[in-house]
Amino acid sequence: MHTSIRATPLALAALALMAAAGAHAQQPAGNDQADVKALMAQLETLKANYAQEVRRLRELDMQVQAMQARLTGKTAPVAAAGAAAPPPLPAGTPAAPVGGEGYASSAEEARQAKQESRRSVDDVKQQQAALFSRRFTLENSLTYARYDRKQLSLNGFLALDAIFLGNIAIENVESDTLTYNLAARWGVSPRLTLNMDVPYLARKTVFQKGGAGGSAAAIAQEETTGNGIGDIGVSANYKLFSEHGRWPETVLTVGATAPTGRAPYGLDWKVLERDDDDFIRFAVPEQQPTGNGVWQANVGLSAVKTADPAILFANIGYIHSFPRSFDDIDANPDTVNPGDVKLGGSYYFGAGVAFAFNERTSLSISFSDKLSARASTRYRNGQWLKVIGSDANAGTLNLGITYALNQNTTLVSLLGIGLTPDAPDFTLAFKVPYML
Repeated sequence: MHTSIRATPLALAALALMAAAGAHAQQPAGNDQADVKALMAQLETLKANYAQEVRRLRELDMQVQAMQARLTGKTAPVAAAGAAAPPPLPAGTPAAPVGGEGYASSAEEARQAKQESRRSVDDVKQQQAALFSRRFTLENSLTYARYDRKQLSLNGFLALDAIFLGNIAIENVESDTLTYNLAARWGVSPRLTLNMDVPYLARKTVFQKGGAGGSAAAIAQEETTGNGIGDIGVSANYKLFSEHGRWPETVLTVGATAPTGRAPYGLDWKVLERDDDDFIRFAVPEQQPTGNGVWQANVGLSAVKTADPAILFANIGYIHSFPRSFDDIDANPDTVNPGDVKLGGSYYFGAGVAFAFNERTSLSISFSDKLSARASTRYRNGQWLKVIGSDANAGTLNLGITYALNQNTTLVSLLGIGLTPDAPDFTLAFKVPYML
């Protein structure tokens, strides 16, 4: 059996010292003290040179790994399997500095530096449901939405093509919605994540109607509120393709939403004004709904591409609503008509870009749109009828800032600006995902 010994500069120096000590053993004792001092000086010089070479090896290793991560968009492995690690520093040798030049003094610090350099990318991917490296994520979010819509209603006819004879009324609806959402994300595998969202809504709506009491100058106003749990959603994200070259990371999302919130059908109404013929002129619901009232299924695709220092992302999807029966679908408080409701299908899409300022902070800007077809209703034993005015086009411009509070927690702030009449005037959201 043969045993191989790897020679290091420090070992060679020790052998040289031993040989020199043996050669000088026969010399007079008067020179021993000077020889020992000279040899000790040589040993210290070799130690310093050896420590400097080890530092340079570690610095070069970190630079190579950083370049690989920048080129491929992925964190390079700390060390290949079976590869020899840099030799340890000799006892008593000072460690390489970390602060001044930004170099790590150990493999563990190098690994942490690489993780921090990808933190902004991971935070953006987490918001786009494209992060699969976390075992469990618990997200708390609070969203405020403001909606204000004015409508001029005319009840009469135009005489002589210039004079309007009849009633002119101005209707205004102002709505404020505060939503708290608790979301849980479970990373089943490096390609599959299961999600669950549980919202709780608090809504306040102010109804204003001009022409109260037959006077165009009079305005009637009524305020209604409503709060409760919303529609609970479950979904799954599956990574179809990892980011490679020009190909972005592509994720497939499928999910379902249950009608656990208060439906907008069959609500009790409050009548505020009737005309001389007992016709209802102004009525509002006593409570605000907190859900859509129907089962929904959705499927979508999202893509994320890193282009240091930018991160590009986009998504597209479809939401299908299933018909559901209700005891009353009539908006007239004086009548009860059971029937079915089928909301129109909705297509959504969006795209944006995020810029990573540093390892903690990133800024994003994006556009999102949701196109909804007309809803249909059917009274019992009747035919399906389209609801005029129920189609919508909600376009929103979104601005966001992401800041990593610590290794596991991130603060996400989002501002949405409505670009179409069907979108909220603005939304303001704060999210705090805690990732393990």
